[in-house]
Amino acid sequence: MQERFISYLKSKVPDNTSFVDDIASVLDIGYDAAYRRINLKTSLSLEESVKLARHYKISLNNLFEVGNSNSILTEISQKPHNEQALELWFKQSLQNALPLTKVKDAVIIWSGKDLSLFRSLTDSYLTRYKMYVWLKDLNVEMAKNKISFDDWMETIPSSLIQSAVDLGNIYKYINITELWSDNSINGTLQQVLYYFEAGLVSKDIALRICDDIDEVINNIETETIQQSINDQENEKFFHLYKHDLHNLTNAVMIITPLQKIFFYPFTVLSYFKVEHEDTCNMMYEFLQKQMSNSKLLATSGERDRIIFFKTIHQKISITKERINMEEKMTFL
Repeated sequence: MQERFISYLKSKVPDNTSFVDDIASVLDIGYDAAYRRINLKTSLSLEESVKLARHYKISLNNLFEVGNSNSILTEISQKPHNEQALELWFKQSLQNALPLTKVKDAVIIWSGKDLSLFRSLTDSYLTRYKMYVWLKDLNVEMAKNKISFDDWMETIPSSLIQSAVDLGNIYKYINITELWSDNSINGTLQQVLYYFEAGLVSKDIALRICDDIDEVINNIETETIQQSINDQENEKFFHLYKHDLHNLTNAVMIITPLQKIFFYPFTVLSYFKVEHEDTCNMMYEFLQKQMSNSKLLATSGERDRIIFFKTIHQKISITKERINMEEKMTFL
């Protein structure tokens, strides 16, 4: 395997560059040590192999030759366990997404079990509430204490809000396809009811969060009609499909002319990142099949679109009605 790997690395180095010097520089070792590795007299360690793969932008699946088996390698995203880590998570995600804005034909596909992450990141009560819910799930100490959302909201650093807004804005500059079902809003609404009924969100704030969700849905309806998120520049498309056949998963697929990558959730804000070519092609084909069994709401007809968004707005209204119920059942 090392011989094949070294041979592949050589093909990545320009003819006017010393391959031995390049390897020595990447691994921070001497010329002789690099020469021994190139000539297979010394085995590459796993750490050295990973360094070289990253430097030369080689898939680890190719490196370890697992592509022809039923096993693939994935990368796991970091778990943001507090406000500082969450801010760093937003900033790193932004840096990862920025290159997509420079690629004309890049596309993000969102399989929406819930509102997409980007939809949740604005300067709103909804954004603050989402961060509260995420941290209650991820931060052991925060999960133990009974700090309310109303109190926690007063302590949020402005830099955390700004990092969230910056990441959310990136959605305007990439081609987007979203798959929704009638239930894609349920999780967010259930979160509001859960913490309201637990006494951790006040009635007034819970209703404001619902108003923010309503506004998000209104914006999506407008974007669905115009088939663009950023109407002023209108260079990137937005396509919304109504899908009823399979359960959606919050999987995210990124497609560029050079490669496909998908991210599959396994805990809150944690994803498996998959770059394995055959696996990505399988996921892409599956998502394309889902779209073929769905209705593109921009072209399926006004009736279908109105009924779909009316159903979602009704769910928001029902949630607000439950929050507004002041009379509780009592037994005499």
